[in-house]
Amino acid sequence: MDVITPLPELQAWGSLAITLGVGLLIGVERERRKGSGAHRHFAGVRTFALVGVMGCCVELLAVSWLTGIAALFVGALGVISHLNDRSKDPGATTEIALFLTFVLGALSVSHQALAAAGGVAVASLLLARTSLQQFSTQVLTEIELRDAMLLAGAALIVLPLTPDHPLPGMSYVNLRWVWSLVVLIMGVQALGYVGLRLMGARLGLPLSGLVSGFISSTATIATLGGRVAKTPELMVGAVSAAWFSSVSTGVQVLLIAATLDPASFKILWPSMLAAIAVSASLGLVVMLKKTEMASEAPSRGHAFSLWQSAGLALLLTTISALVSWAQDFWGTTVSMGAVALAGFGDLHAASAAVVSLYGKHLVDPHFLELAVLMAFTTNTFSKCVAASVSGGRNFGITVSLGLIFVCLAAWVPYLLHVL
Repeated sequence: MDVITPLPELQAWGSLAITLGVGLLIGVERERRKGSGAHRHFAGVRTFALVGVMGCCVELLAVSWLTGIAALFVGALGVISHLNDRSKDPGATTEIALFLTFVLGALSVSHQALAAAGGVAVASLLLARTSLQQFSTQVLTEIELRDAMLLAGAALIVLPLTPDHPLPGMSYVNLRWVWSLVVLIMGVQALGYVGLRLMGARLGLPLSGLVSGFISSTATIATLGGRVAKTPELMVGAVSAAWFSSVSTGVQVLLIAATLDPASFKILWPSMLAAIAVSASLGLVVMLKKTEMASEAPSRGHAFSLWQSAGLALLLTTISALVSWAQDFWGTTVSMGAVALAGFGDLHAASAAVVSLYGKHLVDPHFLELAVLMAFTTNTFSKCVAASVSGGRNFGITVSLGLIFVCLAAWVPYLLHVL
């Protein structure tokens, strides 16, 4: 049976159709911005469509000098238009978009899907002009912009350049691993901050608890207790926020597991998901019963703390190294106790330590799951103490009962598996 291959003519027609669609899509948006009268901008829907088709045609002819001349012609059109623009705010968006339409037309010959996607992206970017301007000038602060640049630099510049091997004489410390944790913590804090800014104060204390729980659930509960001690009418909202902060704890454990060793994620997700579901349900039930939420507007400031992120990452690394060292010298019994003790201070550090052991094939899945659950239990104890000391008897008892219930839910998948 003969195999019929697509004719080159059909591919050419497809490229022309995509180019025409891209030119019309971008051109329609520019036509709406073109204005009218003596100060209207050049290039509307027809010009963009024709320039796109021209780019496709010269590329189909496969004559390099002709493609170069066509590109110079489109570029010259843009330069002449910009020089002749007499408006108060000439800009160069239309000229750049016109040349980009020509490039997309040429690209459609060899990469049709990429050209089509590029056309949609360009048109969407042009259409979002007002929203982007408002976001840049009215919503985004200078501090937030600096934080965004800092996070991008940490993730896209520093991280790839960080050595991915153990330090000499410190076999348990890998700089790439440490900086990955720094970027992860910064990113989680930034996402929480963005969510708080977008949602506003409408969700009040519960949302604040969820966001700050990514930094430290124990510290969050202690802070909430202090607020309740000063303002007892915030009791219900603070309890909801305390339980929502435990949602962040479970999520961050799973994020650490997925980052350090994806295989450990498959072992830990049933217990952590159970804890997340119960803590979220408790917080949501209390939040829905709350008729008046905190009304203060979310403050603007830093989206994350670099020094806090670096400090937490170093803490995670130090505890991981100590637990690994204990594992090598005294075996799993001592390292299990070390992980449980570490949970009193920080569950994420303890989880990172045991996940690191599992990634190095020093412990089995049973040890991994049991150690994380023990650290979860000791960390729950720390939260209960923090709630009782900072918020008084009523706040402490209420929050502790919910946290104990969450802890028991985390143990259920493990017990069902063992029994």
